[in-house]
Amino acid sequence: MRILGIDPGLRNLGWGVIESHGTRLSHVANGVCTSDGDDLGERLLSLHNQVIEVIAAYRPDQAAIEQTFVNKDGAGTLKLGQARGVALMTLAQAGLPVGEYAPNRVKKTVVGVGHAAKEQILHMVKLQLPGCLPKNADAADALAIAICHAFYGGTQQRQLKEKRA
Repeated sequence: MRILGIDPGLRNLGWGVIESHGTRLSHVANGVCTSDGDDLGERLLSLHNQVIEVIAAYRPDQAAIEQTFVNKDGAGTLKLGQARGVALMTLAQAGLPVGEYAPNRVKKTVVGVGHAAKEQILHMVKLQLPGCLPKNADAADALAIAICHAFYGGTQQRQLKEKRA
């Protein structure tokens, strides 16, 4: 199964593609989509077009994306949500089943703790995908999201449901 992981962001949207053969994972590709344009609509369209190119180039079977977390900056959270919405729409338009994972679930799956630092995620992604050199932290996060999906999204029996307080 080929999995596309997406770490949504308005300025930089990280992506990573892995292959899952049972419990064996391998790196296919990774990168960052950087939005272009002067206004929000142009920037979102730019991200949409770049994600289409990634899907066409790597032909994933499934996709995974990080859920939005709410922080103190409401405007920043809203912009992140808009970029995430464009990514979700693009994945749906391509007919890909999409798994959504909370940031803490991704970190716990890849690192072992739910509040891991970006450096820890990068280190563990490199260990779990030998030979992988993520383009930057956004690409490493996208690969971590794909790894999480390989563990929890591949079969209905193993899928975990996030509980919200």
